[in-house]
Amino acid sequence: MDIVIPLFEGFEPLDAIGPYEILALVPGATVRFVTAEPGLVRDTFGALPVQVPTAYSEVERCDVLLIPGGGGIRPMLADPAFLDWVRRIHAGTRFTTSVCTGSVVLGAAGLLKGLTATTHWAATAELESHGAVYTADRVVRHDRLITAAGVSSGIDMAVRLAALLTDEVTAQAIQLCTEYDPQPPFDTGSVEKAPAEVLARAQELGQAPPDPLLRPYGAQRERAPRAHAHTSPAEEA
Repeated sequence: MDIVIPLFEGFEPLDAIGPYEILALVPGATVRFVTAEPGLVRDTFGALPVQVPTAYSEVERCDVLLIPGGGGIRPMLADPAFLDWVRRIHAGTRFTTSVCTGSVVLGAAGLLKGLTATTHWAATAELESHGAVYTADRVVRHDRLITAAGVSSGIDMAVRLAALLTDEVTAQAIQLCTEYDPQPPFDTGSVEKAPAEVLARAQELGQAPPDPLLRPYGAQRERAPRAHAHTSPAEEA
């Protein structure tokens, strides 16, 4: 089972490493990182260099494609060759997935038109500019397409994906192996729950630079994030 995660200069580390930790435990799975040009790729904070040996153009197919988000995603959105590769790989995957602003890449590739999808709350307008309908749900599935909300939600998505690739007992065992049992000290992990002062502080932390796709915690410039209706059970099946 071949799982491919494209990295780019300025990727959000937990977007990629969180799901990697989970999916690497799937029996029979191999997780590969790829990039535009083989070599050293740094995360959005600059302190996590990853040596990536494979160019994405060398990958002709895979079972799972997982697109992370992060500070460097803007050039990927403007790269026709990369978006064409995403479309070609998606045609043969069992599942095509994203974390955080990675869903904006799927949108730019034309894969989310008319579908509900999720992303980091600071990038909702950018996602909808590609024809998707934003929902604040943490994980959204439409058949082979699965999008996860911001950063940490990629772990939730990966556990769910592990169940789809194997079975629920195996996925639960992976959850236990990683001791994924969240008990956060604060209940402010979503825009709907966060008081105004917390939201304002979060927006402050993301103001350099102000573009929400260049630093995914920035304030949404076009409008405040909003939630749409949840997907139906039929869409989830």
